[in-house]
Amino acid sequence: MSANNKYSVGCLLCAAVVLAALAMPVRAQVLGAHPAAAAAAAIAVARPPLPSPACGGPAGLARFTQPLRHTARRLAGGGPLVIVAIGSSSTAGAGASSPAASYPSRLAEELKQRFPGRDITVLNRGVNGEQTDQMLARFETDVIAAHPDLVLWQVGTNSVLRDHPLRPHAALLREGIEQLKEAGADVVLMDMQYVPKVLTKPETEGMEDQIAFAAKQENVDLFGRFALMRNWHEVRHMPFDAFVAPDQLHMNDWSYACLAKLLAAAISEAATRPIASARTAH
Repeated sequence: MSANNKYSVGCLLCAAVVLAALAMPVRAQVLGAHPAAAAAAAIAVARPPLPSPACGGPAGLARFTQPLRHTARRLAGGGPLVIVAIGSSSTAGAGASSPAASYPSRLAEELKQRFPGRDITVLNRGVNGEQTDQMLARFETDVIAAHPDLVLWQVGTNSVLRDHPLRPHAALLREGIEQLKEAGADVVLMDMQYVPKVLTKPETEGMEDQIAFAAKQENVDLFGRFALMRNWHEVRHMPFDAFVAPDQLHMNDWSYACLAKLLAAAISEAATRPIASARTAH
């Protein structure tokens, strides 16, 4: 291409850019928007939002070591299934856009999809800021009174955030598990969230070990939320802001939904496991 032709093409491109820039204020006035807002809207239309990452986690996370016998009997008998989710703010749904986006709400939907036509209720008994002793104080009224077949107990985070010693917490944890078992419910512990504000605390590793040890000693199941979220960050290389709320502590809509999906898979498998397989899980 000759220099004159290159110059002509360049001028045409420049003219097109100038005309577009001149036209933008006119379009903005027609739409009742500021030119800068119109430009931002144009960019937003041109760049669709990135798709959410696929929900996934470590292999084996969606399978509990213990069968959920009470839950299995309820499902086999065709009666209504009652699940109580007790915990602190990450059970209540802090960080979610609405109560419907909390993990207990999402879990109810996931289970109803897996067991269509069944009467399944998931009661959210999460209270912001609560610690283990405060949860225990309301077990009788908020948990046992509902006659649950399954109790999901999210625990540990606030004790770590407030730098409380681990030894007293271990005794409370065992006491709570015993109460729930005596009430005739299956028990699943849920450990802490893998988030920046928890990771800075010196007792985080000790609390994780304590919760896992309690589950093993008491023969109840553990849903490893900490391992799940660590996998998202360290293995799948997801940035924290993809699954953690802006406060750097709570989960967001995507992570609550993914947690509920994997938890529903684990509950479903453990409650429908063949008896021979269930016996070997002990």
